[in-house]
Amino acid sequence: MPHLPPPSPLGIAFFGAGDVSDHHAEAVRRCADARLVGLWNRSPGRGKEKADSFGCRTYDSPEELLADPAVEAVSVLTNLETHLEYATRALEAGKHVLVEKPVGVTVSEIETMRDLSRQEGVTCMPGHNYIYEDSIIRSRSLIDEGDLGRLVAIYVMYHIHHPEEVAARYPGVIRQILTHNTYVLLYLAGRPKQVSAMKATLHYDTIPQEDIAIVNLKMENGALAHFCASFAADDHSADPWTVIVKVIGTRGSTRYSYRDWVELKPAVVHSQTYTAYRGSIINEVAHFVNVCRNQAEPLSTLDDAIAAQHVIEAIEQSIKEQKTITLPTP
Repeated sequence: MPHLPPPSPLGIAFFGAGDVSDHHAEAVRRCADARLVGLWNRSPGRGKEKADSFGCRTYDSPEELLADPAVEAVSVLTNLETHLEYATRALEAGKHVLVEKPVGVTVSEIETMRDLSRQEGVTCMPGHNYIYEDSIIRSRSLIDEGDLGRLVAIYVMYHIHHPEEVAARYPGVIRQILTHNTYVLLYLAGRPKQVSAMKATLHYDTIPQEDIAIVNLKMENGALAHFCASFAADDHSADPWTVIVKVIGTRGSTRYSYRDWVELKPAVVHSQTYTAYRGSIINEVAHFVNVCRNQAEPLSTLDDAIAAQHVIEAIEQSIKEQKTITLPTP
């Protein structure tokens, strides 16, 4: 048989040039089977600045980006409220799509993306980057093989201080951070069936968003889980819970922590660089490219994003009504 040449690198473009675009650009740069073609940003000046640093072109409009035949896939890196609009445009143009988390404002928005992706026959993958970390994948394997025995407790914790001017760009830690906690829990332990939550605002002067939220969950398999998401303060203790995932079973346990990989240099708002976060996006983008090539299946789908959104909305309902919420049966 003749030796076929390898396919040309997958052409990727960005909608949005915010802070997270730096990680996505680095991930594309490190992926041998992908190249960053260009980006569009609502603020042209910032877009050009980022494009110059990434070594790619800028587009004057979303329409121009989507009309470029060199663009085969689009990463939606805009603010949450616009994800559905830009994902829809890209899917209707026949482009594969990676949507940063939180994927949508409501369950119905994510369902719309899922259904359109199926209709158009192209990939639409949620940006659930934590689960592409090797340590999380290994934990899942141990759970699936029964090496940890029966699951007892799952903890997903986040304590990283964010100044108010940065937090003002986000919808609050429930939507911005607990979405991470939730899809990690779904990946490792399955669905919760009950949720009880509280929130507080401790260090903002002008914005109304919560800067800390705590959640207790009862799982369908009987285990209990606990979340915390906080922009209020860093954890400076000897074993800091900056970001930590712990699973405890009757026959063993696992642990994953941001603090296992630390560079002593600032990273946007963080006092240090937590290499695991950047690494998880590098792994996620490489996996996304393989999914677009039909060489892999996503570790997390839009159905998982829908399940996660149900949990987020149950958390918000629990806080509002001050009671435990039973989640809908899938």
